[in-house]
Amino acid sequence: MKIYTVFVEAKTPGNIGFLARCMKNFDFDTMVLINPCKLDESSYYQAVHAQDIVENALIYDSLDEFIEDKKIATIIGTSGSPGGNHNIKRMPITPEELGKTLNTNSNVALLFGREGDGLTNDEINLCDILVSIPTSDSYPIMNITHAASIIFYEIFKNKKEYPVDSIDITTMEDKEVLTTQMNSIISKLDYPEHKEVIVKSIAKHILGRSFITGREAKTLRGTLKRINQRINNNNEE
Repeated sequence: MKIYTVFVEAKTPGNIGFLARCMKNFDFDTMVLINPCKLDESSYYQAVHAQDIVENALIYDSLDEFIEDKKIATIIGTSGSPGGNHNIKRMPITPEELGKTLNTNSNVALLFGREGDGLTNDEINLCDILVSIPTSDSYPIMNITHAASIIFYEIFKNKKEYPVDSIDITTMEDKEVLTTQMNSIISKLDYPEHKEVIVKSIAKHILGRSFITGREAKTLRGTLKRINQRINNNNEE
């Protein structure tokens, strides 16, 4: 699958650099500029370590020219103004849904529209898929690079492999030992009986919900043991 990141009629040179930077963060390497503004120093400055993406950007006069030249099979549009269920052409999916379902061996174009104006109706009509990011009603329109980062991330996380096998997750038995240690400490803090029950219950729930590695559990067990010993020693004095 070859994904082309397409910026349609960019108006601000710096935003081209910002977009390139976002692309590099998530392993997107091919930028396409459709009838863009003139690139200047800000385009490269804002790209930081992604200047190569700006330098190698493909420039076309029109979207149709690009689609035909690269034999694009799937066109994904982005919109901040979805039409909902009553506007079939504007029924969007979320970036998360896109990331989970995007699986093709063909060329894909991911379209981002003009700053402030977005994609035209004709451009949206060309799209096979429309993606929209849920945002606050008080300020629904996102900056193009912020929106791009969210979409890039959702696609990236579904193809990126992380070394999860190297993480030694603690066992339920370890959590039970931690709970017992915590209860032992709480019992020595002179809480009223009803309060002690509540605190022990809260501690158990926190430990039960937590994502603790084996090493973290071992360290925490040692710490709780030392606390318990210190309390016992103080009580004996």
